[in-house]
Amino acid sequence: MKNDEKASISLKRIIAISLIFLFLTSIAVVAGNVKLNSVKIILSSGYEMNVLSSKTKISEILDENHIIILEDEKVIPSLDEELSSNNTIKIFKNTDEEVEIATEIECSENIKTEDILKNYEQIIEKIVTVEVKIPYETITKDVSTGSGTKQDRIIQNGVDGLKKVTYKIKYQNDVEIEKTEISSEIIKEPINKIVEVRTRQITSRSSNLRTASTNPATTASTTLAKKVEGITPKVATFNTSAYCPCMSCCGKTNGITSSGALASQWYTLAAGSVYPIGTVIYIPYFKDKPNGGWFVVQDRGGAISSDRLDIFYNSHSSALQFGRRYLECYVYEF
Repeated sequence: MKNDEKASISLKRIIAISLIFLFLTSIAVVAGNVKLNSVKIILSSGYEMNVLSSKTKISEILDENHIIILEDEKVIPSLDEELSSNNTIKIFKNTDEEVEIATEIECSENIKTEDILKNYEQIIEKIVTVEVKIPYETITKDVSTGSGTKQDRIIQNGVDGLKKVTYKIKYQNDVEIEKTEISSEIIKEPINKIVEVRTRQITSRSSNLRTASTNPATTASTTLAKKVEGITPKVATFNTSAYCPCMSCCGKTNGITSSGALASQWYTLAAGSVYPIGTVIYIPYFKDKPNGGWFVVQDRGGAISSDRLDIFYNSHSSALQFGRRYLECYVYEF
């Protein structure tokens, strides 16, 4: 009888121990399947505490640790949100400044190291001086009269000005990031272009210009004569004067003609615009001169009209000596 009682007690002990073992094993299995997070909780007083929790929702973590949020307090992340990657919960007084700071703390976790270092790369500052063109302006003056055809005439050519500008320029990684003008100094003022709109003047050729009955080029031996030998000339009487390359005659002294060529005695003469540059004119009055009386229209003149010619001389005294004469002239046009 006693042996049976002892056996019964032993069996109960084995069953109890087995149940305890199974219970502990199940707890270990459950604990093994639950992830515990190390969470930092920063209270509004500044006190920090680290806790372990299997919870991920902010409200549940706080409840688990018996932390109550007061009416004048806020939490980041908010109570309804999940725990963020930095595993930090911050409780602070409800002021805008603290909200902003807390937000920055959370966002800073997402900033890459390379982005932070990029902001600290060296900025180079240079003082640079450059010359800048000042464009000239075009001023148009309408001085036309009547209803005739209008034409533009350039009274003064425009010339760009120049100024010196100093800048302070900042570079980062050889890229310009800021440019500030420090000073500017005008070196040369621009000269405005002036254009006058005038009524076009219709200029006709000498009224007594007629076809010549003979062609002097056929009997002459000069180069110019040979050039126009096959052209029938027009003949007329021209009011002929003389000029030289002085300031009094030309307003300049370089001897450059309207054609761009250098004026030459016994070759150059000035005629009205109705006779194109390059027109050959034979003047019998000068047949015994070095050119045999053959000239080329190379120049213009403000007072030269369609029935006037100006003979070029090297000296002012020679031009004065020639004076003014009415001479028969043969005009060869190409």
